[in-house]
Order: sequence, then structure tokens, then C-alpha cells
Amino acid sequence: MTNENETPVPLYLQGRFAPVPEEYTAAELTARGTLPPDLDGRYLRNGPNPLPGEDRGHWFTGPGMLHGIRLRGGRAEWYRNRWVKTRELEGHPFVREDFSVDLAAVPANTHVIRHADTVLALCEVGLPYWVTPELETVGPYDFGGKLTTAMTAHPKEDPVTGELHLFGTGFAPPYLTYHRVTLEGELLDSRPIDVPGPTMMHDFAITEHHIVWMDLPVVFDHTLAGRGGMPYRWAEAYGARIGIMSREHGSTDVRWFDVDPCYVFHVGNAYEDAQGRVVLDAVRYDDAGFRKVWGDIGGPTGTGTPSVANGQVGVREPGHTQAPSVLYRWTLDPVAGRVTETQLDDREAEFPTHNETLTGRRNRYLYTVNGDGIAKHDLERETGDVHKTPGSRYSGEAVFVPASDGTDEDAGWLMSLVSDDNGAAGELLVLDAGDLSVQAVVELPYPVPSGFHGSWLPEPEAAQQA
Repeated sequence: MTNENETPVPLYLQGRFAPVPEEYTAAELTARGTLPPDLDGRYLRNGPNPLPGEDRGHWFTGPGMLHGIRLRGGRAEWYRNRWVKTRELEGHPFVREDFSVDLAAVPANTHVIRHADTVLALCEVGLPYWVTPELETVGPYDFGGKLTTAMTAHPKEDPVTGELHLFGTGFAPPYLTYHRVTLEGELLDSRPIDVPGPTMMHDFAITEHHIVWMDLPVVFDHTLAGRGGMPYRWAEAYGARIGIMSREHGSTDVRWFDVDPCYVFHVGNAYEDAQGRVVLDAVRYDDAGFRKVWGDIGGPTGTGTPSVANGQVGVREPGHTQAPSVLYRWTLDPVAGRVTETQLDDREAEFPTHNETLTGRRNRYLYTVNGDGIAKHDLERETGDVHKTPGSRYSGEAVFVPASDGTDEDAGWLMSLVSDDNGAAGELLVLDAGDLSVQAVVELPYPVPSGFHGSWLPEPEAAQQA
């Protein structure tokens, strides 16, 4: 509540989005239920967490904070949270006085992964940050000086080759650059890709033989730069298209397919079917849906009555019942030269995840989150199920962890950090991915704000067994 003389607190700074004021460490956590004994590793999750009293003007721009839980032998050994100590957090500007860009002055607030035994905190506007498994910051990471562009927060690791595929976007040409990193962590391949302008390309996909690009109508607007927040807006005149590019070394030719205007923050998966078509599953926003969500989280648009959905924020117009974001499929046929667009589900959805041993290959299941909880989508039977999160508690992204002895695609667990709208302490929820039943709940001693993306990092021996 505020009176007429007070400035309203933005939705991304209150309730389950409210930042925590300090770093904590706790040992020997209470777990209800049974933690599977072969869960030997760390669950890490990233998200924005402004310093006390600070408002960066947009949910996406708060400095990154990592949350971690160490599991071993059926126990939860510790929880800790740490800000990523970036140059931006130290006060260095992203744009210098000479208008050059400091790629290390970034929030590093979107994702956390491990590749070639290196843990990286990611965001899409600059370099990743190297952190330890205990969440302490080492420093910016540029692959031995070879990465000279920004790095996406959503790189894709091929489960067969072990290569890491990624891209960087820029505000000036080249607007898009593709990169490939070996299993051992060496950046070997960088290629500029021709696109018309600087869009907010947040995610992409890989298949066994292709890179899948999404060139969509949310564009950088220099007139909005320097005002705080995110200088991007919906621009339908830019057009919307999805492209496929060969993964062969040196390829830069993209076959583009025009699609209905939309925006995609997050991809579920992509693969090639038996007819050689490329199938892409992702969460799709139409114009109205994007404007609603973008306005609530601080973007330069949005009308209506604010509402906060699970792990995401949205605005619902009076009488508006359509979900702002839904699970969608594009089937790209390079032989016929056409694309088919299909809505897969009518429920609100975000943060799609899958069994990453099938990244780039055909998968049957996707998992998403919404205001009700965690949904499991059976893409073959076209059915779904939901694990509902009760009361004021809301599940974040559900990370799939395969069982070491599992043979079915959904043999394993889903891990999700649960945040509370009333400021109560957070939880780590562990579900059986087969039937969405609760396997265990790890009680955390402190609140955990709703955030973005995370990863399960098994210990080396456990990773080899999986």
C-alpha cells in the first residue's frame, strides 16, 4: 500500500520478487521426504537481486545473485547465496565516456552453467563470469581472449559431441555472431551472421545438423538508452522470421521462414523429423502478450491492471482471458519452403525445460511453469499434468535431473526453487519427473526471490555414472 505522496514499489521489487539484503550461509538443512541418494552435486540458480534501496528500472537489470544447495548421500549439506562480483556491481559503467562498451560491466544475472569444469554466470549483454562451485566470483571469462562479443545466457551443449554452441548480439554490426566451443572448453569458431538490425535475441536452438535462429520484432531503440531499464520495444514493422543454418564449419547461409509476429524468450527444444523438417518448440508471446509482460517488468510499454504470474510478471486487461505466453510449435520444411505454426497448449507457460540428454534430438516431454505450479507436457499424446504449488508459494524453473539407472526419457527428478509472496523462507522442491509426485522438500532458512535459470551440477563421479 502507498499513499498519494509515495512512489509505488514496482512489482519486480515486492512479494516473491523482493530482493534479499545480504549473503547467507547455512549448513545441515532439513529435508522432508527422501532425497534420492544418487543426487550428489549442487543445484545452482541465478537471478536479479538489487542492492538494498536500489531500483535499476527493470527486472532484467538487477545485479546477479546465485543461490546454491549442496546435496549428498540423501542430505542437504548447505545453502548459500552470493552476488556475482562483476565490474558493474563495483560501479563501472557498461558504456564508457568514450562510448565504447565494457563487456565485463554486466549484471551476470540470468543463468549459470558448467562447461569443461568451469562454472559460468551468464547474461546476454556481455561476458560471462567465472565462479567457483561454492559461488565465489573469480572474474570475467573470455575463453582465453577469443570471445570478443557478448555471450547469450542460453548456450546449447550437444549431448553427443559435447560441444557448446552460443551466440553474441551487438548494438552495432555485426548484430549477431555465432560461436562454437569444444568439449575441452576451447573457442574454435566465430562467424558473423547477417541480420537487419539489433534485436533482443534471447534464445536459439540446435538440432543434430542445424542452428535455429529467431529474428523477431523486439528491437533496440537508441532513444530509450540511458533512461534506465531496458531500451527495447516491440516493432512489428521489423518482421518475424525463423532461420535454419547448417552446423558445418564455416557456414553462414541461413534459410529464413517468415512467421506470424511474435516474441520468444525461451526455447524448449528443436529436432529434425523423419522427413528432414526442423521442429521447434518454444514459448510464444503475441504482440499483446509481450506488451503486457514487458510493461510489468519495467519496459517502455504496457497498460491494464498488473498481475504477477509464477516466475514471470504479466498484465491482464479487464476481461482479457488469453494467456500472454503459450507453448507453441513451428515446423520448418526446407524442401517445400514453408512453415507450419501450431499452438500446443492453452495454459500459460514459461521457462520450458527438458531432459538435456536429448537436446537437438526428438523429445517427448517438456516441463513449464505457470501460476498454478509445474506442468508436464506429453508432446506425443498431446496431454499434460500439473503439480500445483499451494497458497502463496510459487515454483521457479524446473530443472530436469536424469536418474543414473533410468531408461525412460522422464526417469529422473525435477528441481525447482520455491519462492513465497508473503516473504516466508524458500524451499528446494524435488519432484519425480514421471508422475510429478513430491520426492522431497529441502527447507531453506531464508527467503529466495523468484529468479531465472539454473543447473544441476553433479559431482564428477556422479556425472560419469549418469
